[in-house]
Parts: sequence; structure tokens; C-alpha cells
Amino acid sequence: MKISGVAVCAMMVVSVLLLEAPQMMVEAVNCSPLEVSPCLGAVASNTPPSKTCCQKLRQQKPCFCTYLKNPSLKQYVNSPGAKRVATACQVAIPKC
Repeated sequence: MKISGVAVCAMMVVSVLLLEAPQMMVEAVNCSPLEVSPCLGAVASNTPPSKTCCQKLRQQKPCFCTYLKNPSLKQYVNSPGAKRVATACQVAIPKC
């Protein structure tokens, strides 16, 4: 069976797009610690996180490694309260 040049080109374009898709998704996220401000109350106390908090954590997940590399933010991301809230929201904090 012969594969035409057009089919090969189409497969190459699709492959490139699939490889670039995760990077494009990360770029679309506004990596700002202020985005998770709806979680502050839950992190600081034993109250359960709100739906908004969990949604924001999921949106910011691609940014966690950036936050962990920042000495000013690392202590907050690794705090017991933040870990508890992440667990309650079923958002894993990555090991970077």
C-alpha cells in the first residue's frame, strides 16, 4: 500500500500540533499566585475549600513548578494548609 505525500505531510502536521498542544495550554494559563486567592481562607483555617478554590487550583496546576522554584512562594505551596486544601480538591502538587 502506497502512502501519498499529502498523507505524510498531514501526519507530520498533526504530530507537531500534538507535541505543541501541552505547551500551548500552559502558555494560556495566567501563572499568578493571586489566582488562588479564593483558597486563602481554607489554607489558613480548617474550613473545607470552596468549589471556586478547587477550580482555581486545577487551573493553576501547570504553574506549580514555577511557584515551587520561587523561594518566596515555595514555603506557601509546601505548607500543611496548602497541602490539605490540594488534597481536598484532589489536585496533586508535583515534585519538580
